[in-house]
Order: sequence, then structure tokens, then C-alpha cells
Amino acid sequence: MKKDMTTGSITLPLVAFTIPLVLGNLFQLTYNAVDSVIVGKCVGDEALAAVGTSAPIMNIALLFISGLCMGASILMSSQYGAKEYELLSRQVSTTFLSGCGFSLFFSLLTMVLATPLLRLIQVPEEIIGQAGGYLRIIFMGLIFTFIYNFLANTLRALGDSKTPLYFLMMSAVLNVLGDLLLVVVFRLGVRGSAVSTVISEAFSCFLCIVYIKKKIPLLNLGRKWLVFDKKLLGKTISYGSTSAMQQVCLQVGKTVIQAMVNTQGVSVMAAFTAVNKVDDFAYTPQQNIGHAMTTFIAQNKGAGHRERIRKGFQSGLFIEAAYTIIICAVIFLGAPVIMGLFTDGQDVEVLDLGVSYLKSIAFMYFLPAFTNGIQGFFRGMGDLKVTLYSTFMNMLGRVAAVFLMLMIFSMGFASLSWANLVGWIVMLAFEVPLLWKQLKVVTKG
Repeated sequence: MKKDMTTGSITLPLVAFTIPLVLGNLFQLTYNAVDSVIVGKCVGDEALAAVGTSAPIMNIALLFISGLCMGASILMSSQYGAKEYELLSRQVSTTFLSGCGFSLFFSLLTMVLATPLLRLIQVPEEIIGQAGGYLRIIFMGLIFTFIYNFLANTLRALGDSKTPLYFLMMSAVLNVLGDLLLVVVFRLGVRGSAVSTVISEAFSCFLCIVYIKKKIPLLNLGRKWLVFDKKLLGKTISYGSTSAMQQVCLQVGKTVIQAMVNTQGVSVMAAFTAVNKVDDFAYTPQQNIGHAMTTFIAQNKGAGHRERIRKGFQSGLFIEAAYTIIICAVIFLGAPVIMGLFTDGQDVEVLDLGVSYLKSIAFMYFLPAFTNGIQGFFRGMGDLKVTLYSTFMNMLGRVAAVFLMLMIFSMGFASLSWANLVGWIVMLAFEVPLLWKQLKVVTKG
């Protein structure tokens, strides 16, 4: 159900909008892990390695599409807040048609380049066949990935974050059941897992389409779905491509860091894999709070409510800080227990490395809380270049710090947490002066 955020209270609606975003991402992280467990347990180590080594390429493609949809949704939020419904309908149809065309082209391109890309990242020849087959099937379903992300982001732009969560949960359950059927029963290996993923994506598209047709009259465009507005296309590409590049920049930076970590031995690799999973669970809610702030600010920017923009930003930072206090305490106090989930208790080195990392980084999480809040503000205001540049500077600072601390000065595993700190400080040093300037403009009106 759509929600107009340009009137009424601020903090509670922001919290209510954020919770489904958080649950959806945490649910996705969980079922992705289950997906890997099924492949690893029922097919074997090579199959698990094939799926795992495909992740960087697959994630870059998926994050690119997700970024395009997120960028377009900012325009939709602003148009919805301004009650420019005719413009909104043209925005929706133009984004849909251009996105479908791009997804089909991108799908064909990545299917052709799957094996060369796998060789580029040094995937062993003994698993390149399985990894290539897995990627090609996933890429065949990119059109469904786009349609779901587009419709889900459109619903969120209209203030509805709950419905996409429900569809994601149903799709995730179907994916796991599909894995059990195709991988365990019919023994189709990694290809069965890929087919299950594509089917679940198609199912989520179907659910979104049916829901919109029955419940959202504003999006029942009929023949207007075929309207293509060239004037809107340029702005849509500008917003979408900038958001997509930000997502891809983040993933590329992580891949470079992983490559450096891979030179440090199996124990360091295992510990880094574990703490990265913990970081994902810690960061995701912070990112979701920032995304909720984006929708709120974009709607109020469209409505011209500058005072609500300022108050919404303040409320968002308060929510970020409240969440971060909780997660800091949980990770600092529970570090041994958390790392114990990733080890069998016999590999003491992995356990010790992971605990030291988590205890040192726990109180650093306040920095990404503020960077995510600030990025949410700039996205909502339509200044996506700030978010792109700041993300690039974050990853550049972090990669440089890892190279110096780990590779040159051999400061050990603990340096990875301090490298994160360097990246966040560089990011804030770039963002804060721009934020101060922008807030003055908002306050003066």
C-alpha cells in the first residue's frame, strides 16, 4: 500500500518504512547462505567453489541492475511527492521499456563473455565448466531480475516497503524448495541451483504484476506502458547509471581487497570470509536506514517541504545511531560466540583472528552509520554524484590502506579493520563539508 511521507509525523514512519527493508535484506543474506549449504552438502566442494567463484561477476551484474532501478526510483519518489502523476506515469513506462531493452542486451553480452571473464579472475580450469554453466543460466534470467527490482523500487518510491518484502520472502522459499528438488532429488548440480534462482525471480515478477494490477490504480497504465519519453530518458540514465556505478565501484573494491587477502594463507582467508559475513549483517540495516531516508527526502523535495527534509535527515541519523549502539554491543561482547558459528572449534587461529577483528571494528561502526545517513540525504536531494565520488574515495582509501598495512608493512590481520576506518574517515572528510553547505541551502529555503 502506497504511503505519502510529505505529511504527518516523521520518525515513526521512517522506522516503519525501514524495518521491511532490513528484514528483506537479512532474509536474502540468510537464504543465499542456505543456497550455498545445499550445493556444498549435496553436490560437493567443486560445485560450491564454482558457485562461490562466480559470485563477483554475478554480483557486479546484479548490483548494476539494482543501481539503475534505485536511481530511477529517486525520480519517482520526487514526482510522487509533488503529485505530478502524469509525469510519474511517463517516468515509470520510460524506465520499464529502456530497462527491459538494456537487460536483454546485457544478458546476451554476459552470456557470451561468461567463460572469458571467469578466466580473467583466474578460476581453475577444473571448475570453469560448472561456473560458466551456472552464470549463463543466471544471466538468462536477468530480465526477471530487472523487472522485480524495477517494480519493487517503484512500490518503495510510493512509500510501500512491506509488499516487496512479502514477495521476496515467498520467492526465497520457492528458491530453497527448488534447490531441494532440482539439486537434491534430480541431481542437476549447480545448473539446477541456477534454474531454481531464475524461476524464483520470475515468480516474484508475477506476484508484483498481479499486486499492482489489483491494488495500485496509479500504476495501472494500460497502453501508457508503451509510452517512451525521450526527454525523461536522459535524466533517468544519469540517475540510474550514477547509482549503478556506485554499486559496482563498491564491489570492485571488495574484489581487489579479497585478492590481496588471498595471498596471506588459508587461515586468513577463512577468517576474512567469516568477518565479512558479520560485517554484511551489521552494515545492511545501516544502508537500509539510508535508503528509507532517500525515499522520505525525495518525496518531500518534490513537495517543496524543506523543513521536513531537515527534520527527516535528523531523525534518520538518530535511528542510525540507535541501531549502531545495539550492534556495537552485540558484536563486541559476542565476538567469540559469533566466530564460533564459523569454525569447528579446532581451528584456533581462525577463531582468534576473527575475534580480534570484530572487537577492534565494533566501535568503528558509528562511522558507516553516519556515511550511510549522509548518502541517503544526498540521494534524496538528487545529488548522486556526491554518493558516487564518496564511495570511490572510501574504496580507494581502504584499498590503499590494505596494500600498505598488509602487503608492505605486514601488520597482520588486524590491519584489515583499521583499513576500513581509513576508508570511512576519507569518505566523511569529503562528504561533511558538502553536507554542511547543502543543509544551509535547505534551511534558508
